[in-house]
Amino acid sequence: MWRFTHLPGSTRADAERFLSNLNNQTDFFSPQQSVVVARAPGRLDLMGGIADYSGALVLELPLAAATWAAVQFSDESAITLRSTGVEDPPQVTIELAELARLDYAAAHTLLTRDPERSWAAYVAGCLIVLQRECGLILERGLRLFLHSNVPAGKGVSSSAALEVATMQALSTLYDLHIAGRELALLCQKVENLVVGAPCGIMDQMTSACGEQDSLLALLCQPAELQESITLPNELEVWGIDSGIRHAVTGADYGSVRIGAFMGYRIIADLAGLPVQTHGERSVSIEDSRWQGYLANISPSLWERAYRDRLPHQINGAAFLRQYQGSTDSVTRIDPARTYAVRQPTAHPIYEHHRVRLFRALLAHPVLTDEDCYLLGELMYQSHASYSACGLGSNGTDRLVELVSQAGPTANLYGAKITGGGSGGTVAVLARRGSQAQIEHIAAMYAQETGYAVEILGGSSPGAVAWGYQQLVVA
Repeated sequence: MWRFTHLPGSTRADAERFLSNLNNQTDFFSPQQSVVVARAPGRLDLMGGIADYSGALVLELPLAAATWAAVQFSDESAITLRSTGVEDPPQVTIELAELARLDYAAAHTLLTRDPERSWAAYVAGCLIVLQRECGLILERGLRLFLHSNVPAGKGVSSSAALEVATMQALSTLYDLHIAGRELALLCQKVENLVVGAPCGIMDQMTSACGEQDSLLALLCQPAELQESITLPNELEVWGIDSGIRHAVTGADYGSVRIGAFMGYRIIADLAGLPVQTHGERSVSIEDSRWQGYLANISPSLWERAYRDRLPHQINGAAFLRQYQGSTDSVTRIDPARTYAVRQPTAHPIYEHHRVRLFRALLAHPVLTDEDCYLLGELMYQSHASYSACGLGSNGTDRLVELVSQAGPTANLYGAKITGGGSGGTVAVLARRGSQAQIEHIAAMYAQETGYAVEILGGSSPGAVAWGYQQLVVA
């Protein structure tokens, strides 16, 4: 039986559940050497969401739900991955020779060609990135056990939690001493370049650098950590799962991202910024005015100078003929597809402004009823903007409507879709002590829709604050 050398305090109950699951895997680890354990939480996107890739400020809460990764060297010439959250197959073995010296394109092909085994890309991808970015040499086999209670496909960053927990465990095992911000950026490379999902940086940064019961404030230009915001005593944040599966790899998210970068490229042309073409469909823009980010364009300038000059939509081929490409390195414009442009461009401009206002309101020494109303209104505006981009869903719209109908008289101030949208989890801002009201909303929604609804509450430290633990045989 395995035991912790030091049982972590604030996550003790979660640690005991993990240990129970691990001790059921009697054949996985060798009892002859210790096991390194890391832990990384999911996150609830309170404000900012998809505007991260356009340079916006985002406010993220690390959740109590987390992913655990345990790793041990082995004498095998392979890495063996086992997860309690995957049924078919729960274990994947990859020969070391297959992973050595792969570039990102080859790694993506190798690790995602079998859909049933593609979950391993998030884990083995960490080894690919450590080889390419940190000079890691894979000379010994590994065994890596994974256990997660972060719901998958619900917009609460189960993939980021998996990457960050794995990367933290591996960096500890190999004694690499990677700082939290760099760890998060390496994990983003896993998702962008190995898995092939065009996510921004906020998920990995929150999972790595978040603080318990505080909102991580991240200016995504590209990843500037600002002072965390302790939640006011009067407020609490909840997540309600809509029962509708969300995926960042989905076409809707990708097309909205492409549309936003198209919009920036067109604005740069209208503003007369110098542009250089780099190969097929890629450009760089010399931008001392906005530093390459839509979020740095003020809403008033957008309204006055650019909104009516951007097309509502544009065909990919027509865009490429006129503008040669975009500055986004992780998406590819399909010449045969038509993309919405004006609304995906407007969203991060307004969202950045909303998030800044949200943070300013939270900084008030004493929150008034008016402050709470305004915080909620900013969330409702953000939700409406997601829907205008095509990233809403009937389920999340209904949950937000139920919260709005209950309103401040029920101590519920605001709600919005989270993360990449198109389903997933709704974030709710409430007065502290509102669990009964949240449960009532969830029960009403479940009765109407037939979906099994999960409520997410609580908070826990990010991977860096949690550190690592060692397991030894009892």
